[in-house]
Amino acid sequence: MSVPQQRQRTASGTPGFLKRSQPRYGEQAVKVLLVAASLVSVLTTVGIVVALIPPTRDFFAEIGIGEFLTGTEWAALFNPPEFGVLPLVGATLLITLIALVVAVPLGLGAAVYLSEYASPRTRTVFKPVLEVLAGIPTVVYGFFALKAITPFLRDHWWFDEPPQIFNALSAGFVMGIMIIPTIASLSEDAMAAVPRALRDGAFALGSSRMQVSTRVVFPAALSGIVAAVVLGISRAIGETMIVAIAAGLRPNLSWNPLEGMQTMTAFIAAAGIGDVPVGSIGYKTIFAVGSLLFVLTLVMNLISIRLVRKYREVYE
Repeated sequence: MSVPQQRQRTASGTPGFLKRSQPRYGEQAVKVLLVAASLVSVLTTVGIVVALIPPTRDFFAEIGIGEFLTGTEWAALFNPPEFGVLPLVGATLLITLIALVVAVPLGLGAAVYLSEYASPRTRTVFKPVLEVLAGIPTVVYGFFALKAITPFLRDHWWFDEPPQIFNALSAGFVMGIMIIPTIASLSEDAMAAVPRALRDGAFALGSSRMQVSTRVVFPAALSGIVAAVVLGISRAIGETMIVAIAAGLRPNLSWNPLEGMQTMTAFIAAAGIGDVPVGSIGYKTIFAVGSLLFVLTLVMNLISIRLVRKYREVYE
């Protein structure tokens, strides 16, 4: 430091040449935009909760919460009405489970291939093609399940009773195809973030590529993989058009995937088309089911956050 620079000091003792010459308005603007983007998501969630609470409270003032959560008959828009939500919850969970059986093995397999086996050129081509599946409208998936998957299952069914025209099996299968890009892309990103040194160390000890993939990379990226799977589950639970078109609109408390059934989102879509009078008990039912769906998704995300923090690996 030169003598003039040593003399240029502020009252706090900071050298003058380190003092900011002028305010950086662009940096402040970016900061404001980032804060605004964060607030939008928070305020949107708060707005959803505020919109759901009053009609849900009015619904439970007329219909007991015990009857709603434990009843096995659902006919909210018929006379006499039944408000047992278990058929809707059971159908939602069954179709989501079928989707996970399809999506998790295929999605994780694609992620392992892209991360550990594919060449850089293959990865740059294959990954965008895979992610195109996420951009296909879900109504297209629904008609594909109804017009292609269901006829195929009915024509090639080996057992006595073929699937019904509307069934949970085809809806869950196509929904699994829909969430494959979500699980595969996020899992591949988590695996790609694993330090190269871990792979090199395993190869130096004589491990095969399969052993490195399954015993080194996969455990190291487990937190990201769990987050990817949970995000896929959240999307499957909230899917509407596939289940409304392929699974049907008949509430049915059954674990037989060959039968038609109605999910929570399908009921909301069917009841919210405008035929239900505003302020009626049927109208309030939409918000009650929506609140239950919101709570289920929230609980699942909280569990996901806990799992991610538990299995997170930090590398320096």
